[in-house]
Amino acid sequence: MRRLITLAFALGLMLSLAAPAGAITNGSPDSGEHPYVGELLFYVPDAIDDRFNDPGGWFTCTGTLIEEMIVLTAGHCTFAIGLNGASTTEGDGDGNGGNDVWINFEEVPDFEILDPSSSFGPDGNAARYAQWSAALNGSSEWHQGTATSHTDYSDPAFFLADAGILELASDPGIDEWATLAPLDHLDQYSTRRDPTKRFTAVGYGLETGFPTFLGGDTRMQAEMKLVSLRGAYGAGKGISAAFSSNASQGKGGTCFGDSGGPLFDGDLLVAVTSFGISFNCVEPGGFYRIDQEDDASFIGGFIG
Repeated sequence: MRRLITLAFALGLMLSLAAPAGAITNGSPDSGEHPYVGELLFYVPDAIDDRFNDPGGWFTCTGTLIEEMIVLTAGHCTFAIGLNGASTTEGDGDGNGGNDVWINFEEVPDFEILDPSSSFGPDGNAARYAQWSAALNGSSEWHQGTATSHTDYSDPAFFLADAGILELASDPGIDEWATLAPLDHLDQYSTRRDPTKRFTAVGYGLETGFPTFLGGDTRMQAEMKLVSLRGAYGAGKGISAAFSSNASQGKGGTCFGDSGGPLFDGDLLVAVTSFGISFNCVEPGGFYRIDQEDDASFIGGFIG
């Protein structure tokens, strides 16, 4: 669940059965353990923000540095991002190539450089974009990128190819990167199930969902239990897997804003947070596997 910078939109999402996923529930502070995981802030010109008369919405997700200037995230966190404020989906646009996206690798990113949305009137969405994009470009902590979704990505069925890449315009100065898992890495757990085995999810999402919507914008981690490798909520075997952070009840884990965040098996990045079906963030989350051949091919087009 990518997170819009307004809780009113999150309430609107409740009308859907499934939504792109979003925060770490029942988690703990990351405490510098994953310095290569950052928070994305991006602008979608086609999105609706009910506080404004004209379209344009800002969202947050999570991403992971996998090479010096390459970030892996979810496909729904890279699709339809604006290009200097203009739509990338209108006309012949395919939703790729947008540069209205920035990432911050601090444990608690600084949003105070952005004037509050409430300070702009109903006709002030363009002014908000101008102020926010200028502030982000002027910050040494926020790094701009260019977004590309998986070759097979389709927004109506985002969960079937939910991987995306950011190519950063400048070196963020992080000298440690995540290591991608080899092909079919997760398959080993389909027959060899260890009830004590835990995976680690990392993200900047909300700590609780509906009705409180608390926390967020702080890098957190949670220990996850494998629920199923046979697909998550119908997404299909080999595409998605279900994980939960509450081992006793099989519930909890990710919430709004964690989308695109990594799932680690030890030091290996095996999946990214993709979607959930519960707006109170207490059900097992769907994680998009990146240890499949089509994903290796897509990602391999950007890294050495």
